[in-house]
Amino acid sequence: MKYILCLLCALYTSAPIDAAEIQHIWLTHRSQQPDRIVVNWSSTLPGNSIVHFGLAPDALKTVKTEENTSLHHVEIPLTARDALYYYRVQTGKQYSNIATFKAYPTGSLRIAIVADWQSRPDLSSLLKDDVHLLLSAGDNISNLWQTCGPGKPDCIQPYLELIGAYPELFRSTPFMPVLGNHDREVYPRGKKPPEHAVYDVDATAFRRFFELPDQEWIWKFDIPDFDIRFVGLDFNHISDLGTTWQTCHPLDRNSEQYRWYESITQHPPGHLVTLYNERNATMRNQLQGDWQRLFQRGTLCVTGFGYFAERAEADGVTYYNTSLSGTGTQYPDPHSKFLAGKDSYLLLTCDRNSGALTVELKSLKNEVLDRQQFSPRSKK
Repeated sequence: MKYILCLLCALYTSAPIDAAEIQHIWLTHRSQQPDRIVVNWSSTLPGNSIVHFGLAPDALKTVKTEENTSLHHVEIPLTARDALYYYRVQTGKQYSNIATFKAYPTGSLRIAIVADWQSRPDLSSLLKDDVHLLLSAGDNISNLWQTCGPGKPDCIQPYLELIGAYPELFRSTPFMPVLGNHDREVYPRGKKPPEHAVYDVDATAFRRFFELPDQEWIWKFDIPDFDIRFVGLDFNHISDLGTTWQTCHPLDRNSEQYRWYESITQHPPGHLVTLYNERNATMRNQLQGDWQRLFQRGTLCVTGFGYFAERAEADGVTYYNTSLSGTGTQYPDPHSKFLAGKDSYLLLTCDRNSGALTVELKSLKNEVLDRQQFSPRSKK
């Protein structure tokens, strides 16, 4: 009897404890192509960062870093296509349950784009679309100051709450967001610009939380198998540039943002999708139309500026506005072709054989509000 008790004790102490303690897990890309993915998580206690992963739950490889932290970012290689990856994370004796994510496909690629996440809506429809990649067009949280207290630009709690609201989505789908003004609001905005800065232009919490390519407040991501590129820019409340209400980085011709976008769009792939969080019509008019001329190098632009669903066509470029909170005041584009006051997201489907890109504006009730198809740009 004593031997049995000792054996049970040994088995218990060697098994993972707190097996489900790590629950806030999200996937991102830090590299510019989908040959690697970053597994991110938050642990209750600080410690090392370990990811066990593989194509079968009983044959997992391990990647480990020894930094003592409670916010973890571990990049792992992706070598398979059309497969399911299994993984779990570990910090010391804290574990997560085994989760899965899809490898990128070889035939048909599905991407969803959302914006204005403040109301935490039901995303059952989006989950049914079973996308390979999730993007945002900004305003992923309400603000920082209400949860964290004023003047705390490095506080990540609102982002943890976002992950906690959709655990299945974020642990199974890589997420690449762009910035909105709400994502860096560290003081209440008020009715007039105060003496101190209201927004953290550097987006400290956002960049600390999400592992993204390039500068993180701007980024590009290529999926070469489908000849498509996604670009995230930092446009929001641009009328407040130069005041204590300034929220985004500069966008003049000499700015880092303009020079970078001009450079990476000189030789665009078959499809170029640009995301930001400012009104489309406003951006087309910037710098005497220079930004519009850069947009013309691409396929479409997507914003989460307003609380409505819209498609506009201007000078050979298609512009979308999408919002998960789509029943607010509408600010129609002068070139609007479709407009609806409905909660919406975009579903992009790219066919590798034909190169065609299908874009659907969908409601959260799984209605297709608008559908367009784009042929790949011809190579010169």
